[in-house]
Amino acid sequence: MKVVIIGGVAGGATAAARLRRLNEKAEIIIFERSGYVSYANCGLPYYIGGEIKRRSALTLQTPESFKERFNIDVRTGSEVVKIDRAAKKVTVRTRDGGYEESYDKLIYCPGAKPIMPQGGGKRFFTLRTVEDTFAIDDFIKSENPRTAVVCGGGFIGLEAAENLVRRGIKVTVVQGNKQVLPQIDYEMACFLHSELRAKGVTLALSSRVTSLESREGGVTVHTDGGSFAADFSIVALGVLPETHLAEEAGLELGIKKAVITDEHMRTSDSDIYAAGDAVQIKNAVTGQDALFALAGPANKQGRIAADNICGIESTYSGGQGSSVIKVFGLTCAFTGLNEMAAARAGYDADSVMLFSANHATYYPGARNMTLKVIFERNSGRILGAQAVGYDGVDKRIDVLATAIRAGMNAYDLQELDLAYAPPYSSAKDPVNMAGYVIENVLRGLKQFRWSDLPAVMKDENAFLLDVRTEEEFAEGHFDGATNIPVDELRSRLGEIPTGKKIYVNCHSGLRSYIACRMLAANGFDCCNFSGGYRIYAAVRGEAEESNIPRHPCGIPVTE
Repeated sequence: MKVVIIGGVAGGATAAARLRRLNEKAEIIIFERSGYVSYANCGLPYYIGGEIKRRSALTLQTPESFKERFNIDVRTGSEVVKIDRAAKKVTVRTRDGGYEESYDKLIYCPGAKPIMPQGGGKRFFTLRTVEDTFAIDDFIKSENPRTAVVCGGGFIGLEAAENLVRRGIKVTVVQGNKQVLPQIDYEMACFLHSELRAKGVTLALSSRVTSLESREGGVTVHTDGGSFAADFSIVALGVLPETHLAEEAGLELGIKKAVITDEHMRTSDSDIYAAGDAVQIKNAVTGQDALFALAGPANKQGRIAADNICGIESTYSGGQGSSVIKVFGLTCAFTGLNEMAAARAGYDADSVMLFSANHATYYPGARNMTLKVIFERNSGRILGAQAVGYDGVDKRIDVLATAIRAGMNAYDLQELDLAYAPPYSSAKDPVNMAGYVIENVLRGLKQFRWSDLPAVMKDENAFLLDVRTEEEFAEGHFDGATNIPVDELRSRLGEIPTGKKIYVNCHSGLRSYIACRMLAANGFDCCNFSGGYRIYAAVRGEAEESNIPRHPCGIPVTE
């Protein structure tokens, strides 16, 4: 059996190694158009920032090591330019010319290509390959630039921005959406905005790139909201499946011309399999068609394709986009659906927000994280989760990602038996606590959110009650709110008007929850402010920093 693999990064390299482990006799050839194989895309920005110091550390394997360990023929600098399905051949172009290579089975793993606006030039860089990384590093060393525009506020854009700052470069991030990292909800992104600005990054949000212009000694990035000049630019506006070969070969395509496969990673041609960023998959939460340009799914798909070629029936059940990113001192992680995605998918969804310590608060070094969990109202099934904080963020999202894949609900989260010791967690872990909070909501606890404030503040039947301390209240509060600290509430119930709806807030949502229980037991109709005043302060602060239209209560106009 002769297997040809187009693309030698995540999916392709994994498929090749798995094939060899399953079949010692197969002839396996990888064609990789770049000069490197099996390299760590996700580590590329950290080489630019100096966190990764050796160029060799970026490559997990070399053509020589693949040959020595796996007896796999890796041909770098070799671009497949045509697939002839009828003849079962590919046409390969190299620096020295071209040739054809036959196959019995073909695995198509070309990855994705960066989206590039009109224009460009030699001082505009992408960051997808090892060559891209070295080109940026060499440019910085030779030209000593002082300013850069990063186009795009996704994973690559934010990681590039951080690592350029580490090199002493003043960075502006231009983002078409009103927030960076659009996979998370707006209020969660506000914490990232604050961290980026605190580290000297300028954010140009709601500024869609329209064209790129090179000029003598620099660049200009034009957007629908203005132009931004710098010494150079990194363009990270997202990617599209690189499937022109598949299209020309007549393979069935789907979203954004991604290759359609069955659950065995087999394309519409039974002798051609596909894996990685070029493949359309199923969202494991919704069951709907989706694209995930992530290393984890690519590696899984490559392994599954190899299994099936070797006669092992193996299936891919879809992805849920579990991801984590470092943004200077913060960690942000998420999995599953955000609120907007849940609504688009037709779920009757709700969410809770917690402000929980990463480990026991009496053990030194405890730091809080903001955790948001989205769930289905009628069943309590977990649909998605997001977290921003410091140590332990990735751990909680990994647990919640597992819970989502297992179809767990809020009551299941309460029952999870998670490891506990004071340096690592609390006896009631934030994941357990999320289950308890969701249960409270499912059993009738009413919530209101920062986005509800304009309507609440217009409601003549609303009474705003702030149960923080007098000192906290003095530092900032909702207009018209009355301050009664939670520890004084029982003795001051006479100050709460009857016949009105009581909207209760504190710093994080915990004291206000206690107050709501107390008030409800005494016959009051009350609502707890989800996430606490700190969420409102983050959103209001972002609206002020971005100079965007705001309601009188300070939050951004979202309509």
